Amino acid sequence: MAKKELTYEAALKELQNIVDDLQGELTNLDDLEKKTKRAAFLIDWCRDKLRATEKQIGNLFE
Repeated sequence: MAKKELTYEAALKELQNIVDDLQGELTNLDDLEKKTKRAAFLIDWCRDKLRATEKQIGNLFE
C-alpha cells in the first residue's frame, strides 16, 4: 500500500492533536519524546511548505 502524501492541513491537524494530547493528560517520557520529535518535524515541514508557496507566489509577480 502506498504511503499517503502529507498535506499542510493534515500536518496542522496532527500538530493540534499532539498539543491536545500533551495538555490533556499525563504523558510518559517515551511518548513525550516521540511526540515532541514528531511535532518538530511537522513544524519544520509546514514552515518549508509555506516558504515554498510564498516563493511561488512571488515568482508570479516578477
